[in-house]
Amino acid sequence: MEENDILQNQAKNYDDVNIIHLSDVEHIRMRPGMYIGRLGDGSMAEDGIYVLLKEVIDNSIDEFRMHAGKRIEIDIDDNLRVSVRDYGRGIPQGKLVEAVSQLNTGGKYDSKAFKKSIGMNGVGIKAVNFLSSHFEARSYRDGQMRSVTFERGVLTTDSTEPTEDETGTFIFFEPDNTLFKNYRFQDDIVETMLRNYTYLNTGLTIMYNGRRIISRNGLEDLLNDQMTTEGIYPIIHLKGEDIEIAFTHTNQYGEEYHSFVNGQHTTQGGTHQSAFKEHIARTIKEYSGKNLEYTDIRNGLVAAIAVNVEEPMFESQTKIKLGSLTMSPDGVSVNKYVGDFIKQEVDNYLHKHTDIADVMLQKINESEKERKAMAGVTKLARERAKKANLHNRKLRDCRIHFSDVKNDRKEESCIFITEGDSASGSITKSRDVNTQAVFSLRGKPLNCFGLTKKVVYENEEFNLLQAALDIEDGLDTLRYNKVIVATDADVDGMHIRLLIITFFLQFFPELIKKGHVYVLQTPLFRVRNRRTRIKDKEAVAQADEAKGKKLDFITRYCYSEEERQKAIVDLGPEPEITRFKGLGEISPDEFANFIGPDIRLEQVTLHKNDQVKKLLEYYMGKNTPERQNFIIDNLVIEEDLPEEEL
Repeated sequence: MEENDILQNQAKNYDDVNIIHLSDVEHIRMRPGMYIGRLGDGSMAEDGIYVLLKEVIDNSIDEFRMHAGKRIEIDIDDNLRVSVRDYGRGIPQGKLVEAVSQLNTGGKYDSKAFKKSIGMNGVGIKAVNFLSSHFEARSYRDGQMRSVTFERGVLTTDSTEPTEDETGTFIFFEPDNTLFKNYRFQDDIVETMLRNYTYLNTGLTIMYNGRRIISRNGLEDLLNDQMTTEGIYPIIHLKGEDIEIAFTHTNQYGEEYHSFVNGQHTTQGGTHQSAFKEHIARTIKEYSGKNLEYTDIRNGLVAAIAVNVEEPMFESQTKIKLGSLTMSPDGVSVNKYVGDFIKQEVDNYLHKHTDIADVMLQKINESEKERKAMAGVTKLARERAKKANLHNRKLRDCRIHFSDVKNDRKEESCIFITEGDSASGSITKSRDVNTQAVFSLRGKPLNCFGLTKKVVYENEEFNLLQAALDIEDGLDTLRYNKVIVATDADVDGMHIRLLIITFFLQFFPELIKKGHVYVLQTPLFRVRNRRTRIKDKEAVAQADEAKGKKLDFITRYCYSEEERQKAIVDLGPEPEITRFKGLGEISPDEFANFIGPDIRLEQVTLHKNDQVKKLLEYYMGKNTPERQNFIIDNLVIEEDLPEEEL
């Protein structure tokens, strides 16, 4: 029977049995992405296990914001199992089971109990329960402790007993490793999350695995901890009812923003961040009395804004972008509220601190002079980039930017930056054309350290790359969620990788700070053997199941020498071993294994203690003798190595 006939018969047989009802547990476990975004293994900040952690902590933060409990204790055992204990009011015990296991059930629909909280839709803690292999909730109230436990969302125990412990709530969960495969909580990601909570909630103490995390100065502390370039004047820190801002200018290119709503880090901004950008530029322009360009005013600006919104509306369950237009259902608009505060408070500050205002305006004037000096080059380069983009052989775009593909997959979008035709060809042929784009460099890019932004427009490679990313005026128009550097795992590949990252650090540091830049990890070895030779029958069965058929060869791709040695043991005797020297040597069929669901990415991060300027000066600057001496002093000659390392 033809495939078309089969499909027609199936269509005809559509009746009552095709209508399926899923329980709350089944629905969340079958479609976890609807509730927590990507699953992941914990290597990236947006991975699902951190959403689960955040959902639990958000409830404790809401207690603090309602003036109930000033301490939260968080312990993560072996990077796998999480305990969160707060000292708030405790979940009402008569509804404890419903509160943690029934969707659309919670105390936050009543604004009297939780006026400006983060979690409003009654889903978060239930998703944690249903997506955990083991989950426990305890409520301490009125001298009693009620405890309930669940296994993958199914209630297993329910008990109540007297207690002398302080009032509050305890939550334990262990993410289900059948969903979050090989997951691990990363300490630095968790600590960054917790520090953000303390910046927004001064007076709160968080104990994380015995370490104390607090903030006394709110957003001022955040900027001091996050800035990788020193501010050119003291941070301006202003507070009002339901709003707090902090900002300064630095000598870095571009703009950098940290925004929050009700304590939630809105990494993709939203209406509050857009309002801040508009009104901070307008207020400074009006203060100056000159016809300044907004881009000049905001160049080098590093800022943070936090607002409290009643019943906030976010653009997704993960709450990373605010969609609310008003501060409350019947209140003033977010834009007007933020604008009125900035107009009054920032303008007052500048008039009272004219020395700081003068430094600020001097920085803005320097940005204006540089922009005008580049005007001719910029216009020519933009025209060249626009023309090139019409027939841009360097960019093989993905369909997500066109009308026939829904934009709700924007978070999945990425662009691979490769070098050479063979590497870009392999990726292009094996990519997901809906969400994965490819940009091909020609040879090694320019070392742009110490150069002005004029190089972006004069260098064809960088000009076209910037145009492809659409980041000339900031990240609001960034076309891809992930920018992935995909180069060979050899010396030349490492050098190209360093040159690309230097370009981003020099001119678009926020691209890295906001977690958009990654390095593609590709295997160094392929180890395979005939199935008849392999003693590890479980490995054979797993490989067959993954492919849906019996295989002649069982293959392992290895990203390190340790993985290669293990594969040899598992797939021996006499396995066939291939060493991949470059991306172009990997066939498109094989490459599909490395850029699909199991893609391995290493995020490029940037922190205050990284001493970026010194690192770039040393490795990318003109201190050749120093580098030569370092290489000579640390050179390992083959004859010096122990015999087992040769």
